[in-house]
Amino acid sequence: MQKTYRIAILLLGLIAARSDAPREQMIILGQAFQQLNTQIREQTLTPDSAQMRFQAIMLQLREVTDPLRQKSCNDSIRFVFPLKDYDAENIGGNGFGFRPRGFNLFDHGVQGSHPAHDIFVYDRNQDNIDDQTDLPVDVLAMRPGVVVATEANWTRESSYRGGNFVWIYDPCLDGLFYYAHHSKVIVNVGDEVVAGQKIAEVGRTGLNAAKPRSGTHLHLMYLQLTPDALPQPINTYDWLADAEVIR
Repeated sequence: MQKTYRIAILLLGLIAARSDAPREQMIILGQAFQQLNTQIREQTLTPDSAQMRFQAIMLQLREVTDPLRQKSCNDSIRFVFPLKDYDAENIGGNGFGFRPRGFNLFDHGVQGSHPAHDIFVYDRNQDNIDDQTDLPVDVLAMRPGVVVATEANWTRESSYRGGNFVWIYDPCLDGLFYYAHHSKVIVNVGDEVVAGQKIAEVGRTGLNAAKPRSGTHLHLMYLQLTPDALPQPINTYDWLADAEVIR
């Protein structure tokens, strides 16, 4: 396994090194991460193989984004609440929806955990439009980072649980934000985003989120990377409670 892991790191390093432009390198690594997401979802990789590929991609992503980290990371970077015109009062379950036990990013067959928060919007007729404003609800990046994966073509025939989603790597925190269930995604792999930037619109996409019993919401998860680039779910409730609200 260790030999395979070293080979995966070497191959990704060679791929990323084909271009001197950091953006192009980030796109290449983002495409690799996007492909890995699909393989995990479709269960065409064993969990061990998926973990090794994930670690290889994240280690390379750390290296590629190091200039951005050195230039931009400081204590003044803010957290922005991820829904425009909403705040922490809209977090489902009063913050007790975060259930990380049993989480395994690399095994799609494992279910039952919920290492995330669902933030609900006012949409009683479930048309993806805010009942108060008659407008879609903007999903905002909580932090600056690089878009490493997206899905924008979910259909009701799909069994994908996340529906349309966006993954963003935050080089300052060294972790991954996952925003899911969008009606529309407006960013692409390789894009650099700033805190408060619109990345999507709230929707009802995803296997369970599309069902009438589900309220319209944003699904938000954050995975902190360990030193060896393994993902650990972190409860973002305090970040959300203290975040700047954009109206």
